[in-house]
Amino acid sequence: MAATMHAFANAAELAANLADKVADTLSTAIAAKGTATIAVSGGSTPKAFFQALSTRDLDWPKVTITLVDERFVPATSDRSNHLLVASNLLQNKAKAARFLPLFHDTGSAETAAKLAAAETASIGNPFDIVILGMGGDGHTASFFPGGNNLAVALDPKTPRGIITMEAQDAGEPRLTFTFSSLQDAKLLVLHIEGQGKKDVLTKAEGAGDEAEMPIRAVLRRAATPVDIYWAP
Repeated sequence: MAATMHAFANAAELAANLADKVADTLSTAIAAKGTATIAVSGGSTPKAFFQALSTRDLDWPKVTITLVDERFVPATSDRSNHLLVASNLLQNKAKAARFLPLFHDTGSAETAAKLAAAETASIGNPFDIVILGMGGDGHTASFFPGGNNLAVALDPKTPRGIITMEAQDAGEPRLTFTFSSLQDAKLLVLHIEGQGKKDVLTKAEGAGDEAEMPIRAVLRRAATPVDIYWAP
């Protein structure tokens, strides 16, 4: 599936343009069916985009925001994607949006994954928008090379939902949507910044195993062509 590269002069220009594209897509979804859904990723890259999107004019009470993946840590942890989204996206006009976290204080990541899968199933599918990031090792979502559930996560026959992932480079246990949950979003974005990430992407676009660089599964097999947003 051919991806489309959108390159920008700098991170601020990227954030503004991606915020405009996402806001337009959410508004179109609301006009068509009364609601809109978006799953976003963590890390430092999306902060400026989140802040820009939070100021956009749209019918935020009709928007449901959730996470592509999450660490098994409480929302008070500085490692939490929930905290990142709360601090940067659920602000300004976007405060009115509905947010569905993945972490639940259940004592085990497996139980939290079951709860989160049940809660997020209520918002319907496919997602209107999925925003993915990518690590220097070629992981996306919590699809980590060497992950204990990687084959299950990437298998197109694995149903929509949330599973756990543990990997040497992941730190804490993770909760992640499966490939089948993310790959058919109406707008599927890979947001990366810096020459290093562009070099990783170039490698991922070449020959090689999906297990070695799991972003390849998205680039090769997603039902929706990937829109790559990149700035140096």
